[in-house]
Amino acid sequence: MRYFFIVYALIALLVVGLFGVRGQKFSKPPIWIFPDMDNQDKLKAQKPDAFFADDQGSRLPVSQTQPRGLNEGGERVIGGIPEYEFGGQTGYYYTGHVGDYYGTGMPEELELTEESAAALIRRGEERFGIYCAVCHGKSGNGLGITSEYGVPGIANFHLDNFKSATYPDGRLFEVITVGKGQMGAYGYNIPIRDRWAIIAYVRTLQTAKESQTAAQ
Repeated sequence: MRYFFIVYALIALLVVGLFGVRGQKFSKPPIWIFPDMDNQDKLKAQKPDAFFADDQGSRLPVSQTQPRGLNEGGERVIGGIPEYEFGGQTGYYYTGHVGDYYGTGMPEELELTEESAAALIRRGEERFGIYCAVCHGKSGNGLGITSEYGVPGIANFHLDNFKSATYPDGRLFEVITVGKGQMGAYGYNIPIRDRWAIIAYVRTLQTAKESQTAAQ
C-alpha cells in the first residue's frame, strides 16, 4: 500500500508539472496532445492577411456573382439554372406545418398542373433513387442495401402507419428536413422543391402498391 501512495504522488506531480495547476498562466503556448484542427490555414473576415498584396483578409466577391437567395425581382432562375431555396422561411411549403399541425397535400407554391405534376413525380423518382433508396429500397419497402448490413428500423412506406391518412405529407417533409432516429437530416442537401418531389413519389409508390394488392 505504501508503494501505491508513492507511485500515486509521483504521477500527480508529473501531471501538475506537465499541465500546470488550474488558473496558472504560461508565457509559452500550451501542449496540445489532440490539436483537433484548432489551427487551420483560413481567412478571417475583417482581419489582416499578408497573403494578399493589400494585406486584407476580406475579399470582394468574384465578378458577376451574387449571394444565394438575393435574386432581383424574386427571380427563381439564374442563367437557366433554378435557384433553389433551402429553408429558413415560414409557412407550409417551407416547414410542413400549418400552424401547430402537420399539413397534407402539395403546397400551392409548387403551382402544379397536370403536366408539371407528372414532371415533379419524375423528379422525385430521381431524387429518391439518389438519397433514399439506399435505405428504404427502390420500391420504398425498407429493404435497401443498408438493410443487408444489419441497419435496423428502416421505414417501410407501404405499412399503414406511413400512409397519408396517419402520416401527413408535412410530417414526411419535416423528417426529410431534420431527420428522425437513425436517419440524418437532409435539409442541407435536398432543396425544398425536391423534398416535395420525393414525397409526391413516395405517395405514388404507395398508390401503385395498393392498386397491385387490390388487383390480386
